[in-house]
Amino acid sequence: MSETRPPLPPFTRETAAQKVRMAEDAWNRRDPERVSLGYAEQSRWRNRSEFPIGRKEIVEFLQRKWAKELDYRLIKELWAFTDNRIAVRYAYEWHDDSGQWFRSYGNENWEFGPDGLMELRYSSINDLPISERDRKFHWPLGPRPADHPGLSDLGL
Repeated sequence: MSETRPPLPPFTRETAAQKVRMAEDAWNRRDPERVSLGYAEQSRWRNRSEFPIGRKEIVEFLQRKWAKELDYRLIKELWAFTDNRIAVRYAYEWHDDSGQWFRSYGNENWEFGPDGLMELRYSSINDLPISERDRKFHWPLGPRPADHPGLSDLGL
């Protein structure tokens, strides 16, 4: 039996936005094994200077990421979609082990198989050091509450 991850392509505005929010919620839980299940077995990524291939490498990548990016909180926003592709912009806040806070801004391009699993993920990211008083993402660790503003509402 093959696995599926609804909503399935072809996407509508509603289903693409649902897919984006599901991805945001999963990443905010910071569970590498769980996050990896949204990706095809041989999913290919480009993330900064790393190029993980397959769920095992994705899990290893995410373990390293969240060991470095502490108190990670992410907001994703649908940018565009068509058939089996979604473009996303996002920002996340985190601090390093010295206590320096950052806001990382990025764009992702996603391509899905007919089963709704992501086959390709291309991500470009820039990090901006910020002071703790400039943080905008203050919800408790875990998924962003439904009433918390999104990127556009925050002027990001």
